[in-house]
Amino acid sequence: MDMQSVSIIGVGRIGGALALALSRAGYRVINLVYRNAENLSKVVQAVPQPTLISSTELADLRTDIIFITAPDPEIESIADQLSTILTGTPIVLHTSGSLSSIVLSKLVAIGCNAGSIHPLLSVSDPFRGAERFAGAYFCVEGDDQAVSAAKKIASDLGGAPFTIETRLKPLYHASAVTACGHLVALIDIALEMLAKCGVESEQGSKMLLPLIRSTVENLQTQTTAQALTGTFARADVAAFNRHLGLLRENVSIQAHDIYLDLGLRSLALAERQGADIEDIELIRKEIAIAKLKTG
Repeated sequence: MDMQSVSIIGVGRIGGALALALSRAGYRVINLVYRNAENLSKVVQAVPQPTLISSTELADLRTDIIFITAPDPEIESIADQLSTILTGTPIVLHTSGSLSSIVLSKLVAIGCNAGSIHPLLSVSDPFRGAERFAGAYFCVEGDDQAVSAAKKIASDLGGAPFTIETRLKPLYHASAVTACGHLVALIDIALEMLAKCGVESEQGSKMLLPLIRSTVENLQTQTTAQALTGTFARADVAAFNRHLGLLRENVSIQAHDIYLDLGLRSLALAERQGADIEDIELIRKEIAIAKLKTG
């Protein structure tokens, strides 16, 4: 089957990015199902003559592939609704990171093939997202035909598909949240520390970004253990104690404890790289004592 015609339910950041990227890759984006018409204007201008359908008037979508790109809490109910109105059996893919294809079970019951395809990148708006799909990794799972179609789509968008077991989808997503959302939270903690040094947040962000970029660049060619630098990589006991003394006095307990917890993980990396084991154990003991004082 020539899998070229597409419907997209939910034209937000991901849905809009897919509409743009798929159209550029030669897919025919036939239907755009929207809730907020304001999100449509610029996307519609870049996609050749799609049919616009309000989400309140969802009808039979006669295309080869249907993407559900709505927020997670709505995906299963949309799938259930589609199961009562579809006359064909298209491949249906949702784009949630944490939900698996199990939420599309009612569509499977009427003969559809079902899966999920999640781009492993941060999409802030449709146009930038469409450009960033090239070179991105796409997590794919579902039944065989859905996985085959999703892999082809990822490749057609210039991405690299990979598959996981359906039951492990939430763990995969937890990894993505840790690398992306938690990274932002960690930088916010660093900004909290800089604020205590008299550096305003906007200036602090500008100061930290080159450091963050250089770390990410190191990770492109090195393992995490090799890319680790600084106090914990050296198991520098004196520097750690200087940190600890001022952290106790100047930052929130939360920031203090996160610094210590990540320090323990960093020490494990330093140990892999052959840092002095006696110094590593000294810092570990200091961390345990410090956590008892705040715990």
